Amino acid sequence: MTTRKRFPLPLNIQDGVVDMAHGSGGRAMAQLIDQLFIKHLDNRLLRQGNDQACFSVAAGRMVMSTDGHVISPLFFPGGDIGSLAIHGTVNDVAMSGAQPLYLAAGFILEEGFPLVDLERVVISMAAAAKAAEVAVVTGDTKVVERGKGDGIFITTTGVGRVPDGVNISGDLAQPGDAILLSGTLGDHGVAVMSSRENLEFETQIESDSAALHTLVADMVAAVPSIHCLRDPTRGGLATTLNELALQSQVGMRLEERAIPVQPAVSAACELLGLDPLYIANEGKLIAICPAEKAAQLLAVMRAHPLGQQAAIIGNVVEDPNSFVQMETAFGGSRIVDWLAGEQLPRIC
Repeated sequence: MTTRKRFPLPLNIQDGVVDMAHGSGGRAMAQLIDQLFIKHLDNRLLRQGNDQACFSVAAGRMVMSTDGHVISPLFFPGGDIGSLAIHGTVNDVAMSGAQPLYLAAGFILEEGFPLVDLERVVISMAAAAKAAEVAVVTGDTKVVERGKGDGIFITTTGVGRVPDGVNISGDLAQPGDAILLSGTLGDHGVAVMSSRENLEFETQIESDSAALHTLVADMVAAVPSIHCLRDPTRGGLATTLNELALQSQVGMRLEERAIPVQPAVSAACELLGLDPLYIANEGKLIAICPAEKAAQLLAVMRAHPLGQQAAIIGNVVEDPNSFVQMETAFGGSRIVDWLAGEQLPRIC
């Protein structure tokens, strides 16, 4: 393996900004990659400097997922676009029951974006990847003219391996199955909104952004018969359950009293006319499993730091219309429909 050449002049990160030369493919771009991206994301495969990463994997089924991250603001309580980019793709891979292995990252940078902010994002990505025990092994950088971007967009692609005997998919929910949620709803969306609009609440609300693959690994080891896993990101719990109901051609019935929501999030949503069921989450998951395994799975989830507030929130029913319905706290019933638009734009 060759050692990457270091440039004699250091990159001016503190006072510098992204300019068009950083996307030109020339010396400035190589310097940016060397002194910022590789410096913080360094690993054996990335250091090779190829346009791809070549690695060996154990035999078995592979999983691949890709995700674009366009959040505004870039930095918010509990996270930023860098950690979110890692967590989002790690979680998408993990929702198949897979162990995430490697990531690729693509950056779209706007001319004039401060290099100090870019470094802050990359440092956050590196910390999140290290904590998740995955490596960013290849990537790409492009620069667009001032006014034609929004600071920074990040696309991440991940690959992982599914353990033998595990078959988890959105079309496998069956009538009689239990529906479980790993924790409180709406933390991420309300944290981003409060930061975006400079809103202050009595209690600090932080994003729940987290990598869920270790929680999933514990769940799959204990209950390999899990039918569906999904992280309720854009559109929240309501939209995600409608997606799963349509995929599996079933209906779902929820218990409003069983759905955990932080009091501060509930109060913020009431104040702003929002419904926590539709707000994005970045560190929660939905699990659907046979009813007889629900108590065991719930105990495993609650034993993990990311599932301490897990709850059984409903069950799968026969329904040719694939409706999601909810028994309200007042004893009534209502349809939990698809999200018609966006409650909160640029949330993930």
